[in-house]
Amino acid sequence: MESPAPNTEVRLAVAQCFRTLTTSTDNKDIIAALQTLHSYLDEGPDSRTTLPQRAEFRRAHFTRSLQFLVSNIQADWLHGLTAAQRTELWDGLFLKGPPEQALLVLMEGIGELRWVVITERFLQTGRLAELLWSYCQGAGPSDSPQLRETLLGRIVALPDLTANRLHPNNKPLFLPQQYYPLLATEMLTALERTCQALKDGTDCSLTFVAQTLGKVCIQGHSGQVLAVMAPRLSVCTCSDMVWQRVCWKLLENVPQRWLESVLTGLVPDALGRIIGNLVLKNRKAQYVITHKLLLLQYKYEVRTFLRIILGYLSTDRERRPLLIQVLRTVSQAWANPSAVKHTPIEQQLYVSKALLLSVSLLKDSELQELRSDLLQCMLGGMQSHLDSSVVRIRHMGMVVGECLSSRMDISGTKLKFEYDQDEETQELLSLMTPSTGDEAEAEVDSTRETNETPTPSPQNESSQNKPGSDLDSDDELTPYDMSGDQEISKASPPRYLRDCLETLISSEDSVRVELSLRVAEGLVRKNVFAAREISVQLAKVLLHMEDKYSIKGFLSLRQATMVAVTVTDCIPVTQYLTTEFYSLNYSLRQRLDILEVLAMAAQELSKPITEKRDPSVGIVASTDLTPYPGDNPVHWRQEVEKRIQSKTKRLRKGATQPPAKATPNRYAPVAGHFFFPLLRNYDKPQVTFDLLGSDQLVLGRLIHTLGLLMHLAVNAPVAAQMGRALLDFVWAVRYHADQMVRRGVLFAVCSVFLSINSQNLLVELSDQLFETRTWLADVAEGDPDADCRNLAVQSLVLLDKSLKKQLQDQQSLET
Repeated sequence: MESPAPNTEVRLAVAQCFRTLTTSTDNKDIIAALQTLHSYLDEGPDSRTTLPQRAEFRRAHFTRSLQFLVSNIQADWLHGLTAAQRTELWDGLFLKGPPEQALLVLMEGIGELRWVVITERFLQTGRLAELLWSYCQGAGPSDSPQLRETLLGRIVALPDLTANRLHPNNKPLFLPQQYYPLLATEMLTALERTCQALKDGTDCSLTFVAQTLGKVCIQGHSGQVLAVMAPRLSVCTCSDMVWQRVCWKLLENVPQRWLESVLTGLVPDALGRIIGNLVLKNRKAQYVITHKLLLLQYKYEVRTFLRIILGYLSTDRERRPLLIQVLRTVSQAWANPSAVKHTPIEQQLYVSKALLLSVSLLKDSELQELRSDLLQCMLGGMQSHLDSSVVRIRHMGMVVGECLSSRMDISGTKLKFEYDQDEETQELLSLMTPSTGDEAEAEVDSTRETNETPTPSPQNESSQNKPGSDLDSDDELTPYDMSGDQEISKASPPRYLRDCLETLISSEDSVRVELSLRVAEGLVRKNVFAAREISVQLAKVLLHMEDKYSIKGFLSLRQATMVAVTVTDCIPVTQYLTTEFYSLNYSLRQRLDILEVLAMAAQELSKPITEKRDPSVGIVASTDLTPYPGDNPVHWRQEVEKRIQSKTKRLRKGATQPPAKATPNRYAPVAGHFFFPLLRNYDKPQVTFDLLGSDQLVLGRLIHTLGLLMHLAVNAPVAAQMGRALLDFVWAVRYHADQMVRRGVLFAVCSVFLSINSQNLLVELSDQLFETRTWLADVAEGDPDADCRNLAVQSLVLLDKSLKKQLQDQQSLET
């Protein structure tokens, strides 16, 4: 009689074991059945089963056996086993068989405590590495794409699955902070075995490991996994060519949809040795390295990303054409006028750094080929940046223009701009000079230390060695206070306002003009009636006055005097300034001066009147010598009294200070004279002034000024009319291309919501609130400028607070 086939024999034996475990109550039969199942997993020479039988059991019966054990977790015979028997016979079945099948079954029953313990042992005994290595050998099951995707999902999402099932009873090993570094270590183990197998002449496959790496990174855990893998790969690929081939093949097998997250995590490490020439073979990798990380994503640091990426492209002869391609792309993006207007400042700064780094890495021969492209980029890009109303963007254009002209050396001439150096501009300038090594830095540090070491002078040494030198000390003598000393001028400042005006109009003496300008503000505030007689004429002279004599503090002195004139004679001067704002033949600087004067005058008028020191008194007194403290016999008594008062504690009940005295708001009655004339002719372009066209700088400042004037008019009777007019005005430019104008619009909207109470807001502006709220929500979500988004959020908060308060007030009145 012929013996049955291995598959039939194994099937009958497994079925008999299942019947025994289901029906038998004898402990010996239970143990014998479990040992029979174990015999199909023993690989040693003492195994009772043949190799075909073991292969058949692993292929067709192992998963069924585990599922049978999971369904009988509450069986009576299980509790009859000792702890050692359960660990050996029950747990051993999950820890000896094919790891991919065991993991899938364990994940299905992870809710029970027994399965939690087995899963923990599964991870601690290196079964994940066995699973990955089985696929590297090609010994894994010939699974379908659906089964492989399920297995990948269980491996990658194990922390999420256990957290959902176990809730507060989750184990520390299942937390992301411990699991993903463990998974990275298991992948490194599989890669090490692969390298050894290749050295022994055995072929391996890295497809499954690459898929696992890609899926982990795309789900947001690239930092935890690559923090373990990248340093190890960097060290191993330094001197071992087999490791380099394994790394290159690993990244080539990462699916396209997951490759970006893997490359982004690998950039801070040895990029060239780990990925090789992947950018030349894989179009997705080339797009990520040469385009996305340089132009679209700007959250990375220059030192860790830009330098490494561009250095990776420049170090190999085959990759160097990509550096030239990157330079062309980056230069076009930097010079694009639309990008300057519509992209965030942080992204423009990132692109500028990429441009300068790319230029610094070019050879002279390559620079000659790109000379025309760079020249076109420099001219067009500088024009776009200098036309911007944002100071940072203008400075950015100046620095990049200087660096490009210096690198190209056009006809031996170099551009040079005047701008304030800050950390941002210094960082841009430093990108053109290659960074030195650690030795140079150590040398600089040592030089700095030697320079900071004080060297005693011969005079100090002689004074220290001279005996009795302290006897001639003058420390006990009080020195004269010469901090207030000034050079005595031959000319005297004017004492009357008309003389001051006459000097400013006709005098050619620089000293007299300077003295008149310095005392003008004090004379205006001191002689109110005289100032009102010539207020408009004085404002006109000051508005057209130029700094012909380079007077120190000229702009601030002129502005302070114009503010004093406006405050003193409010309506006539305000009418003059608002009329001249839209007149012909004024420079942009003069129009901006008018807006600044109106804003500062409105701020001063809105504040309560306080006793201030007369500016003219201070100016005249500053020319006298400060009295010597010893000349005043009461001086020491005052000092003693001050010390006593400062160290005396007084205990009082109730208010320690009298309540503030109510004073009328001087700005409220004249707010309309400041506000409404500025809205008169904004839509009428002139030859030298196009407010809605090229002069967006003045438009942004005008809207900011109107918003400030609106805010200062809080609780004024005319505030509701001003709010309606301001919303109508800014509504036409709410989608302006310039970000300064959009910031001004949002600031004006905030001012309207702050200045008008909730009742008037609903009554006067009810037809505009819904559309305004929808627009603010769009800006808060999609505006490229961060300040605009923040202002939109603040406006929404203010609007919702006002509406909520009004609804609450109505409900309280009804009840």
